[in-house]
Amino acid sequence: MREARAFWATGSGGDIRSAPLAAPGEGEVLVRTLYSGVSRGTETLVFAGRVPADQHDAMRAPFQEGDFPFPVKYGYLNVGVVEAGPPALLGRAVFCLYPHQSAYVVPQESVIPVPDGVPPRRAVLAGTVETAVNALWDAAPLIGDRVTVLGAGMVGCCVAALLRSVPGAEVELVDTDPSRRAIAEALGVTFASPDTASGSRDLVVHASATQAGLQRSLELLRPEATVIELSWYGDRPVAVSLGGAFHSGRLTIRSSQVGTVSPARASTRTYADRLALALRLLRDEAFDALITGESPFEDLPSVLSRLADGTLPALCHVITYT
Repeated sequence: MREARAFWATGSGGDIRSAPLAAPGEGEVLVRTLYSGVSRGTETLVFAGRVPADQHDAMRAPFQEGDFPFPVKYGYLNVGVVEAGPPALLGRAVFCLYPHQSAYVVPQESVIPVPDGVPPRRAVLAGTVETAVNALWDAAPLIGDRVTVLGAGMVGCCVAALLRSVPGAEVELVDTDPSRRAIAEALGVTFASPDTASGSRDLVVHASATQAGLQRSLELLRPEATVIELSWYGDRPVAVSLGGAFHSGRLTIRSSQVGTVSPARASTRTYADRLALALRLLRDEAFDALITGESPFEDLPSVLSRLADGTLPALCHVITYT
């Protein structure tokens, strides 16, 4: 029996607990964690106990332990190295949708090898890029589209990064925080505030998780265009004005959620296919701009507390393991 260390959200903050590990059996791998990433939007809502009761089952992470609201071991951006398992995986860096834990044993099909050319630290973004891939499958942007991404958090920035590859697309990243202009420049897209954002857009992807952001997204559309809604609001109610041009312009709000493969690809792609694609896309060095800080695993309770109360601004905050 080997002992690992795991982070648990407890309601009064968080703590690090021991996690006994049995030796891997047939078809299993033992992974030693190198890095994990904090998915700020979702994980701070979990940390604050704001998962609605009717979403407790839907919001379970693949290897979550405990039940909402607390105590719960939660997370899904983990990169490590295989220390025991099939010879083809030994010593390989792999991504897994596993919580913040120093080592773990999972079925071998639950890990995806990190491709050559993708540094393990950058690979923690794979779960968020996967969300962006699913969103673009839902949105189906066309050549030359004028597209706005409203909300320059982790998900919004990943969506903007992928939209750059649509030929002729005019991509604008919109956020209330002017410091996100530097991120937009690193990604090769334009930047605007909500007040100065371009109008008559063919598509708006909303990822700010704010009521004002969703309303502004509708206002930026041309007639008969669509807002793809990526925000998750937890237990917060959201009110949107559906007067004005909503009906006369035949506007659409369409949800996108990574929990299922987009209907546009569900018959031809599996979850593993989608995640492997996300990892290949991370060969693009521009994604490094989304990693805005790192802390040792021992500091994770205070890091999540500061992310939740806003005193630690971040896109993807990486947790390091020794």
